[in-house]
Amino acid sequence: MKGNLEQAVCNPTVLLDRFIDCRFQTEEICAPLEVEDYVPQPIAEVSPPKWHLAHSTWFFEQFLLVPFCPTYKIYDKDFAYLFNSYYNNAGDRILRPNRGLMSRPPVTEVMAYRAYVTNAVKELINDGNPDRQMLAIIELGINHEQQHQELLVYDIKYILGNQPTFPVYGDRFKNEPENKPLDWIEIEEGIKSIGFSGDGFSYDNELGKHKVYLAPYKISNKLVTNGEFIEFIESGAYSNFNLWHSDGWEHICNNAIKAPLYWHKVKDKWQVYTLGGLKEINPDLPVQHVSYYEAFAFAEWKGMRLPTEFEWEAAADQFTWGQLWEWTSSAYLPYPGFQKAPGALGEYNGKFMVNQQVLRGASVATAENHSSKTYRNFFAPPSQWIFSGIRLAQSL
Repeated sequence: MKGNLEQAVCNPTVLLDRFIDCRFQTEEICAPLEVEDYVPQPIAEVSPPKWHLAHSTWFFEQFLLVPFCPTYKIYDKDFAYLFNSYYNNAGDRILRPNRGLMSRPPVTEVMAYRAYVTNAVKELINDGNPDRQMLAIIELGINHEQQHQELLVYDIKYILGNQPTFPVYGDRFKNEPENKPLDWIEIEEGIKSIGFSGDGFSYDNELGKHKVYLAPYKISNKLVTNGEFIEFIESGAYSNFNLWHSDGWEHICNNAIKAPLYWHKVKDKWQVYTLGGLKEINPDLPVQHVSYYEAFAFAEWKGMRLPTEFEWEAAADQFTWGQLWEWTSSAYLPYPGFQKAPGALGEYNGKFMVNQQVLRGASVATAENHSSKTYRNFFAPPSQWIFSGIRLAQSL
């Protein structure tokens, strides 16, 4: 973990404003929900909105208020057990698939918990003369909650999108067509610098700026569209094992996957669930909710490939990105010299560096000012519920 500590030390008021805005934005994402929407957990990967609201609050309580504020009184001793996620150093927790079984504490109590902790952090910043370490944890906590804001959007969509009436959430988080001719950006071979350096916040998995050699390649200036993916489906690609990784083929067969998540064939026409409800698919929009397995198979079908995360970063300044996270062909591995921080915060990224695939960019659900071209997102290859898309590359 690394933060813009100099700015934070010099401008605690700026940090406070960002903290307050972050807490507000999380609750704004939940504003269109009914109280019943806060509890369901349709699959293990999808956490209930109530859990996200409480977990992002527990993070500030556990890692900031408890160790640095001697007068702070824990809101409820059971909440650490209920709302810890994966921090083994922070104690026991409920099993992830059981988060949706908790009808208690009620949503009103979770919101009261948020207000209690938010006020305590505000007082700490205003009155406690926070030192460098405290400010760094607040910075990390803000970025952590912004990650959960994006996960909230994913999970809300999954909860609503698996209901029989396809309820409408609202008009936020929409993609737009990339109205420009397809072009291929050629990148010459050479030694490229990869990773984060300089001022500002970054995660520990971005650190260790290093050199990599890249052979010449070209990368698309546009994401793959729904129309292109429909051609892939109608070619019989989901029945052609030659296009798929062995794991991918087994996964789509065992789970009867025939299209991206939220796609439905209705009277011979493809429709898709969006946060605005069920709609006829717009062929010009970037295809969304594809797994790494599907992204790889599509690239094989086109006679192309997915870029590595290094190729993506080296070319990122030459195309527009940010509508969807983009699958790369790179496994999620540490950069040279990577070291986990001690204690619970060291469990943040390093423990997941196995069986995950890197995605680069951002999505329409990414919090404002939370994206950079060095950001390394990662998910398991079968993941479809994330806001993911495809950008193709070719070797020269």
